[in-house]
Amino acid sequence: MQTNTTINGLNRQQMVETIDQIRRNPKLAHFEFRARNRWVSGGENRSTIRDFYGAGAEDTSRTEDFVYTNDEPPVLLGDNEGANPVEYLLHALAGCVTTTLVLHAAARGIEIRELSTELSGDIDLQGLLGLDEDANPGYRQIRIRMHVKADCSAQELDDLLAYAQARSPVCNTVCRPIPVEITRV
Repeated sequence: MQTNTTINGLNRQQMVETIDQIRRNPKLAHFEFRARNRWVSGGENRSTIRDFYGAGAEDTSRTEDFVYTNDEPPVLLGDNEGANPVEYLLHALAGCVTTTLVLHAAARGIEIRELSTELSGDIDLQGLLGLDEDANPGYRQIRIRMHVKADCSAQELDDLLAYAQARSPVCNTVCRPIPVEITRV
């Protein structure tokens, strides 16, 4: 149940205070997120996530690692010990677009009553396997279908969806080329 101080499960006063603090000190907006990964066997590997830097300091709110097991289905030589990395990418994209939409809806005073998302993407394995130099090893296209019921007009909802797509960090990372540096240590 929402009170007049929350909308979409977000504390409105805290949102305003956070934005004001970042306006006064833009350095607080810099965050560094981290993940560590260790190969287990075959296609299985495990990522752990805990620490990050944000709001001007190392975060200490997490007392345990988040652990994610990556694997492949048998058709891709795995044992189904977890979702594969490109499926995790869809999960990350869905989560980020959803959170961005909810956050900006709250900022606009729009209450979300229902929200669900379906994602699908197409990959040509010839790129991964090096069988076709012209085949991109990554997703060729990702489709996001969002089912949203909100207390606003259809035009306001369309504007909100476009704004969420433009402001989602994961969506922007996927939609534009960014440098990725791989080094051996």
